Amino acid sequence: MSTDASTSAPLERRALRFSVSGNVDDGKSTLVGRLLLDTKQIADDQLEHVEEASRRRGFSRTELALLTDGLRAEREQGITIDVAYRYFRTAKRRFIVADTPGHVQYTRNMITGASTADVALLIVDARHGVTEQTRRHALASRLMGVKNVVFGVNKMDLVGYDEARFREVEADLRAFSDKLPSTAITIVPVAALSGDNVVDRSTAMPWYAGPSLLELLEDAPVANSESLAFRFPVQWVIRPGSDEHHDYRAYAGQIAQGTVKVGDRVVAWPSGKSTTVVGIDRHPEELGEAAAPLSVALRLADDVDVSRGDVLTHEGSAPRVGRKIVATLAWFDTHAARPGARFWLKNHTKSVKARLDSIDGILDLDSLALRPGAVELKLNDLAVARLSTSAPLVFDAYDDGATTGSFILVDEATHETVAAGLIRSESGDDA
Repeated sequence: MSTDASTSAPLERRALRFSVSGNVDDGKSTLVGRLLLDTKQIADDQLEHVEEASRRRGFSRTELALLTDGLRAEREQGITIDVAYRYFRTAKRRFIVADTPGHVQYTRNMITGASTADVALLIVDARHGVTEQTRRHALASRLMGVKNVVFGVNKMDLVGYDEARFREVEADLRAFSDKLPSTAITIVPVAALSGDNVVDRSTAMPWYAGPSLLELLEDAPVANSESLAFRFPVQWVIRPGSDEHHDYRAYAGQIAQGTVKVGDRVVAWPSGKSTTVVGIDRHPEELGEAAAPLSVALRLADDVDVSRGDVLTHEGSAPRVGRKIVATLAWFDTHAARPGARFWLKNHTKSVKARLDSIDGILDLDSLALRPGAVELKLNDLAVARLSTSAPLVFDAYDDGATTGSFILVDEATHETVAAGLIRSESGDDA
């Protein structure tokens, strides 16, 4: 049985990471609060505090969203504006849930929550159906590499638990989702306020015979990065120089994917030099083998030129190396960007200067087709663009490696993160 090297836990027992997204007021935070409450994760004093806060705000019932909206600004506005991470467990597995903002202004926060998720749980108000934000969140989740999307059609109690209305929304969701490549789609009718089909199956909707949301999440697969091609971005070169460790040299970092063993032949990129792994150190012990996502220090047989930002791989599984990339960009900044704009590009442990060369087009949220002719990138645009870098990058297409295939763009003047990028299968001209 495969195990998680960082925890020695069986793979199917790893914590499932899932993000929760949706429009403002669709009930995301209420649903997360219901999950926590009905799985008995809430201490009595915490529940009493939420009940008292609900009374002070004039609610006639306990406002479960207050369990997850942790910032004062969020509670005052009644909307989630930051990613709220919560942890809970059932008898079957552990969970890490990212409750993300629904407001279009905070799309960047939503993408942050989806970037590490195994499952994207998207909440849709049964009364309003599929909206532009539904499509944006679904597309952004898929672009972040999430291949398992669950739609919770919420507030079924407000439409009288009507099957016809659910089927109408379900048909719209499937029509849109058919355009999302390689994505598993599940659609569940729920009422977060009353708990219908959240943890326990509902008796109010006998026409639905499927599992509850929690049952789906308990059985959802987690990503197995150990089975992918070995990638080790170097974060730090360790050379103590002390009398005790005079000749010690190792290369430290986190294994992004795959497995490495003592004796393996590896290649250092971008130089392309081959060598052999002679030691794997993880204080206070030496390992014979290590797998993602373990952080280790690798000792090599030869004195090859390796520095921060370089990548070690196995022989025969070369990454791409070049100064030009084609990427899907999610633009976060309120200031638009035109071709010629310059940034810092951070790809795994490598930071280089980059230039926006051209914009192939903006992704249409209805058809998912690329609309050419864009002259600039604006807030919340999802676009395909071409960039060039001042030094060679070592990278993969995003579908082949999330760590080596993704990057962020940072404004040179303000140091603000202005975009997230996913490298496409096309790489442009190599340097």
